[in-house]
Amino acid sequence: MRRLTYGMNVSLDGYVAAPGDDLGWGVQSDELFQWWSDRVATTGLALYGRRLWETMSSHWPTADEQPGATPAHIEFAGRWRDMPKVVFSSTTTAVDWNARLVTGDAVTEITRLKAEDGAPMDVGGATLAAAAMQAGLIDEYAIVTHPVLVGRGRPFFTALDTGVNLKLVETRTFPGGVLLSRYETTH
Repeated sequence: MRRLTYGMNVSLDGYVAAPGDDLGWGVQSDELFQWWSDRVATTGLALYGRRLWETMSSHWPTADEQPGATPAHIEFAGRWRDMPKVVFSSTTTAVDWNARLVTGDAVTEITRLKAEDGAPMDVGGATLAAAAMQAGLIDEYAIVTHPVLVGRGRPFFTALDTGVNLKLVETRTFPGGVLLSRYETTH
């Protein structure tokens, strides 16, 4: 059975995107970027909602060809293209870059994918993750908290019908006051 992790950059007040899908509030450092790149390298399958897919696929497929691309960005772009991906969307008509499109029920497909043998899966995108959270499919949360308050936007967590007990398994501080907190669900 595969493990499923939900991890994203989050503002201190709990948002993954500020109003207007603004992501510019994140405090980036080389060390944090490398941590995300290393996660991509060990991810067996990435699950994307439409919004995050559009953000990632608009930049990373050719990021390594852009003027001024750093070695870290070149490495990440290659890892991202190579990583198998599933995009969940009822409005997207085609995907590329080692991805396949699922237009049906996300929870049914994620449940099926979890039951397979294989490397860990990551779910990205607050809306898709909310469906997986509500269904009890997430095994781990990787919360990368940035020292900024955005006031409102798209929340990391969704309202749940029942609580979820978690166990802290790692904390790490990155430059700029960014804090990683990893939690595993306890069943």
